[in-house]
Amino acid sequence: MSFLTAEWNDLVLFNYEINPKNLENYIPKGTEIDLWNGKCYISLIGFMFENVKVLGIKVPFHVNFEEVNLRFYVKRFENNQWKRGVVFIKEIVPKHAITIVANTLYNEHYQTLKMRHSRTENDTSKTFQYEWFKDSKLNSISMTTKKNAIPIELNSEAEFITEHYFGYTNFNKEKSIEYTVTHPRWEQLEVLDYKIEVDFESVYGTEFKFLQDLKPSSSFLALGSKITIEGKKTIR
Repeated sequence: MSFLTAEWNDLVLFNYEINPKNLENYIPKGTEIDLWNGKCYISLIGFMFENVKVLGIKVPFHVNFEEVNLRFYVKRFENNQWKRGVVFIKEIVPKHAITIVANTLYNEHYQTLKMRHSRTENDTSKTFQYEWFKDSKLNSISMTTKKNAIPIELNSEAEFITEHYFGYTNFNKEKSIEYTVTHPRWEQLEVLDYKIEVDFESVYGTEFKFLQDLKPSSSFLALGSKITIEGKKTIR
């Protein structure tokens, strides 16, 4: 049985090209930075976590909620093949129990903050917004898109961003944790406009203050799907 089953829906993705040296202290043991066309990316992502079940059971008041995360991309060579995964700098959710479970079992970096979202549409477009409060200050990311879904093209930047199926976290200097995420290939919506109002230093620390003045190199909305998170294993 999968540890967790859920849906990740309406993912707004803002992708920044950065110097990989900015991530050196965050790379889990046994992995290395995964580049796309020689470029290192970090992504700010907001989405809905819906229909959540832990070991097949819905936990009251923890079935549907927002998440905003900052993540980058790594790979691990094992059994003569590359396993492509993500590392989270921080994952923000509005539920304390999610934070406790993820940080305890998977050594993740969840933080519980007050959050809210909206998803609206008119005749020609859709708008998605995710907001959270840090130190009483409102942070917000929003995206307006066309309404018709289009494929995520093979060998595209969007494919690189979305097609990572492992998660990695540092446990200590000697070992790290790996877990598997499963989902089908996603479709996307073309972006018409977006807005990022985030205090990166307050939310993510001084090391990521530089994102404040950096324009995303790309943005798109992934429609998402059902997902599973499988059990973890330790890498030494």
